[in-house]
Amino acid sequence: MSGFPVGPHDASLLAAVHPADWENPQPAGRYDLLVLGAGTAGLVAAAGAAGLGARVALVERHLMGGDCLNVGCVPSKALLRAARAAADVRAAERFGVRLGGPVEVDFAAAMERLRRLRASLAPHDSAARFRSLGVDVFLGDGRFAGRDALEVRGRAGDRTLRFARALIATGAHPAVPEIPGLQQAGCLTNETVFDLVDRPARLAVLGGGPLGCELAQAFARLGSRVTIVQSAARLLPREDSDAAALLAAALARDGVQARLSATLERVERRGDVRVLHLRGGDVLQAEALLVAVGRSPQVQGLGLDAAGVACDPREGVCVDDRLRTSNPRIFAAGDVCSSRKFTHAADFLARTALRNALFAGRARASALLIPHCTYTDPEVAQVGPTEEEARAAGLRVRAFREDLAGVDRARLDGETEGFVKVLVREGGDRLVAATIVARHAGEMLPELTLALQTGVGLQRLGGVIHSYPTQAEAIRRLGDQWNRTRLTPRARRWLQRWLALRRG
Repeated sequence: MSGFPVGPHDASLLAAVHPADWENPQPAGRYDLLVLGAGTAGLVAAAGAAGLGARVALVERHLMGGDCLNVGCVPSKALLRAARAAADVRAAERFGVRLGGPVEVDFAAAMERLRRLRASLAPHDSAARFRSLGVDVFLGDGRFAGRDALEVRGRAGDRTLRFARALIATGAHPAVPEIPGLQQAGCLTNETVFDLVDRPARLAVLGGGPLGCELAQAFARLGSRVTIVQSAARLLPREDSDAAALLAAALARDGVQARLSATLERVERRGDVRVLHLRGGDVLQAEALLVAVGRSPQVQGLGLDAAGVACDPREGVCVDDRLRTSNPRIFAAGDVCSSRKFTHAADFLARTALRNALFAGRARASALLIPHCTYTDPEVAQVGPTEEEARAAGLRVRAFREDLAGVDRARLDGETEGFVKVLVREGGDRLVAATIVARHAGEMLPELTLALQTGVGLQRLGGVIHSYPTQAEAIRRLGDQWNRTRLTPRARRWLQRWLALRRG
């Protein structure tokens, strides 16, 4: 993190995830599992292996907890919650609640809250906790020195660690495109944006994917004038098009401007202002520029050649479906080898790799059903392919959609702009995919993820009793929709005859 420490909460965080007085242990012979990288995947694997009685070494060059704790999920969601509070107060008059004056946002206080909460969660990922679990924790640069050895360069000297199996879990870092003047002008990424103390008056966001949309909306709600520069023709180009359109409208209401199909050609700095020159002569000025165009796997400086591990600079460590690398002793999990760069994906990929590494398992990464959610307001949650992807792949599917405008709880909450959509196989009710757009879509999605994973169809979902009133009732209504399709004209005629006979 740039500029650390900036306050007591950051000092507390560092004391947990990279303590200044940490002493690396003496190597304990050959390790059953050596884990390189202490982000989500590495921590899950190290704790799991130690809990099974394995001899485990965990090596981290920077901060325990990785991106999720330090510069990802945890700080971003704390910031989003502060932004949502500001938006709710501004909208309070819709519910008959009147305030005495305009809403004032204390940006510094919101960022202080973020850092305090992040520090409060740090002990769970701390070096001390993992030592207490029986893991040998080494803080320093780890580099493979052979097919079964890794060297750790720490403050107190070098260590050579031998292993029977190893897991590469070094994660990824922000991708910063090579745009003339960008480096000289200076930019923010997810690794530095949470260091801010002062709110930028104007913020330009390069990239309209999940991170770009989340932070653009948050900063706009906290008082910045925000513009997204997006190369694609729409925001969230990998999500359902209906969902992306609803989100674009929500961002616009919050004051976010979007320059779509736009290419940033060069950047220059004039005092405290970044001047963005777009293709076609358009010019955009902002006090801060946030780059959110994706992530690149962290494979540099690991000595992969010495270990016989093949990798691609863009795709990461090359693995098979069991997460084995080209060296059968070494596995990989998480962002360093997966295109699904989510914390929960790293968690379950680590579990898969651990099973295969320690017990010669045959678990397959491709068997994992991994949902995801963009935590804007409303949230956009997805499991399985989008409707566009399914049809492009030649799948014969039928879409069922329930708009929140017809759901009582959504109307009472004033949150009617959203929907639940499921895709089922043509001729049946088995789920293929689901999309939810709602304020708490991420909390609603697991019911449909479970149905998809276990083969529960819409007919049975229609019979699941939901508490009334809830927005999740939209899911049950999808089951009702499907059940109504079973009443064909022929079935209706027979039913009418049967009822007529019953009437006598």
